[in-house]
Amino acid sequence: MDFSLVVMYLGFTFAAYSVVGNDTIQTLGTFLSSNERKKWWVLWLFAGGILSVTLIYGYYTHNGDVSYGRLEKYPLPEHFSWYYLLPPLILLLLTRTGIPVSTSFLILTFFNEKNLTSMVTKSVIGYLVAFGAAILLYLLISKILEKRFIENPISKRSNIIWTVLQWCSTGFLWSQWLIQDFANIYVYLPRQLDIGTMIFSLVVILALLAYIIASKGGAIQGIVKSKTNTVDIRSATIIDFVYGIILFYFKEMNDVPMSTTWVFIGILAGREISLNFVLRKKEARREMFKSLGSDLVKVLIGLVVSIILVFIVKFFAKL
Repeated sequence: MDFSLVVMYLGFTFAAYSVVGNDTIQTLGTFLSSNERKKWWVLWLFAGGILSVTLIYGYYTHNGDVSYGRLEKYPLPEHFSWYYLLPPLILLLLTRTGIPVSTSFLILTFFNEKNLTSMVTKSVIGYLVAFGAAILLYLLISKILEKRFIENPISKRSNIIWTVLQWCSTGFLWSQWLIQDFANIYVYLPRQLDIGTMIFSLVVILALLAYIIASKGGAIQGIVKSKTNTVDIRSATIIDFVYGIILFYFKEMNDVPMSTTWVFIGILAGREISLNFVLRKKEARREMFKSLGSDLVKVLIGLVVSIILVFIVKFFAKL
């Protein structure tokens, strides 16, 4: 078999595992946390079903392009050399440490560094919009809802209603995230897939998703659990819905890929600040800001590493 073809499919598989292991938990993290008692395969069937529908819909509506047009400015290399495996492998290593790095910066920049500026700009705007929206929203609802959620455990009757609401909000969020992040996985495959390659790729991603959900999210899940009351299904539902709305807005804005990681971190940061100022006015906030700063530093690591990788690839390409 052609070595370039081997690298292409290995790159896709590594990218799929890295993206699913890193970004998926930022999208499904609150969903997994608040549904820990349910069988993992039930959660997988739900998430996998939406993933399959979203991918197949994109395939048929965009002439075989499951990235929904987000890879138009990222041409497939004429030849895949071994160093194209570096981005997903490095991402995989960083993910194992619990660092929520941006797959968009690490992987897509590798294929076309000229689009880095537009990606960074859109991602920073995404962070600021998410951060500001979360602060405003939770300043308004902290006393009305979040305080009540914290002080009053959910009843069985309310649990049924909130479960339905959460699964709906998670399904909406999950589909919007997939439309954004399919580009990070499929950048290794032809822009117009044949039916066989599409089915093969879907099976690979579903298998990896099953592993991630069965292992309860891995190290990245710790960031979600460290925030106030995220395991409460009611709080998780609101977080997912806000996240989904913001991703939908940026999806409609243009086809420039962006870091959904930055949006995720922005929402959690804005929410945490509002909850602390409204519900814990007398408590010291040093540790909270230290934790939020640490989260932001971690996503900045992904940006720095991606830029360094671009220069490393250019160096190897010239040899």
